[in-house]
Amino acid sequence: MTATPEPDALLDLAVATAREAAELVARGRASGAEQVDVKSSPVDMVTAVDRACEELVTRRLLGARPDDGLLGEEGGERTGTSGVRWVVDPIDGTTNFVYGLPAYAVSIAAEVDGRVLAGVVLNAATGELWSATAGGGAHLAVPGSDPVRLTGSRPASLDRALVATGFGYRVEERRAQAAVFAELLPRVRDIRRHGSAALDLCTVAAGRVDAYYEMHLNRWDFAAGALVAAEAGVVVTGLPGRPFAEPLGIAVAPSVADEFLSLLDRLHPHGA
Repeated sequence: MTATPEPDALLDLAVATAREAAELVARGRASGAEQVDVKSSPVDMVTAVDRACEELVTRRLLGARPDDGLLGEEGGERTGTSGVRWVVDPIDGTTNFVYGLPAYAVSIAAEVDGRVLAGVVLNAATGELWSATAGGGAHLAVPGSDPVRLTGSRPASLDRALVATGFGYRVEERRAQAAVFAELLPRVRDIRRHGSAALDLCTVAAGRVDAYYEMHLNRWDFAAGALVAAEAGVVVTGLPGRPFAEPLGIAVAPSVADEFLSLLDRLHPHGA
């Protein structure tokens, strides 16, 4: 195994790659509703642009660092020898992409031994670029403005917290998630559904929402976004005693973290 590269160097490569990938996604938007297939269920879509984007990202990352490993949502998987593995979601928010809703992102993270050292989430529809390195903080770069450091939010109480969530693709999952949603809604300020886990995590980091939770996330859904949230000072965790996304991923402002986690624990008996 070679020496682990500096997180900033990994981030620079991830950002450059994400920008190029986002340009491909933007060009493909005109035909976004064409060549649509489904995966785990009739509502779980994948497009030709998803696949082309992952191919581009894979070429750029492994072209620059040929000894690295890679895990991609659309089937790209490679075992490397350097100790670094890239985790890629070419379009997080494919349904939004197909329908033209401006919330779909290229997500790229670099991890070593399961620990994410650098991550970038680039909203291809708006140009907003969220980035973080382990120990280096999280930042948001909006086109035309200087990057700003992210510090999350501090709601005074849970009933004043704006909460984001997402839903699974399978009917039985949705029924259970809807039951939790119905119990949660009266206890918080309101709920938002953006359709991209990566962007949801980044919105908590930016204080645009105060908390986020979702069941059964895949590593490519959250690898970059969870680092952005954590580096912004957000509490990123699973249910008490369980890791993030096994089975529930949670990101919440510290000021309401204990109350929010306790509520979710009650609403998800045995982690279901």
